[in-house]
Amino acid sequence: MTLSTEKKVWTDEELMSLSKDGHRYELVDGELIDAGSSGMEHGVISSLLSGLLAIHVRQHKLGIVCDSSTAFTLRSGNNKRSPDVSFVAKERLKGLKRPPRGFFQGSPDLAVEILSPSNTVEEVHDKIVEYFENDTRLVWVIHPDEKYVLVYHSPEPEGFLRPQDSLDGEAIVPGFLMPVSDLFEEWDF
Repeated sequence: MTLSTEKKVWTDEELMSLSKDGHRYELVDGELIDAGSSGMEHGVISSLLSGLLAIHVRQHKLGIVCDSSTAFTLRSGNNKRSPDVSFVAKERLKGLKRPPRGFFQGSPDLAVEILSPSNTVEEVHDKIVEYFENDTRLVWVIHPDEKYVLVYHSPEPEGFLRPQDSLDGEAIVPGFLMPVSDLFEEWDF
């Protein structure tokens, strides 16, 4: 008796239909990974950054900003990754009049990962490596508990931003600046 070890080949439609159960999924090396759902703190940080980034990007016609429900099909292993926030420059969207209905072919120019208690160092590092192998140019990793942001231009962190510093879109999202402290502000209402 022979056991089959073939992995299921997922279509974009099948993956997109899974997300209706309240979870997010990524496809890594043919394996379906449940990215789960995140807590309110994660959602507030993601919404704030997405909103401010989207306004800036739209005003300056720089490209598009996507949320965590957007998966990117990467060259390496045909993986599908979903950063918490992402930006794709207009140069990579030439010829499109609207977003694709399925997954974007390629990685974002900017990928943002917001750490959750369930994230492991290895898991986040693997994502960062894969983003850069697929032409991502900038990654921000936000650590809500410790109130800092790591900045990457390659799989090794190059910047450590504290609340008194600013997130800078650099040449990837020109003109975008945001105080890191805004990500971690206590409510005053």
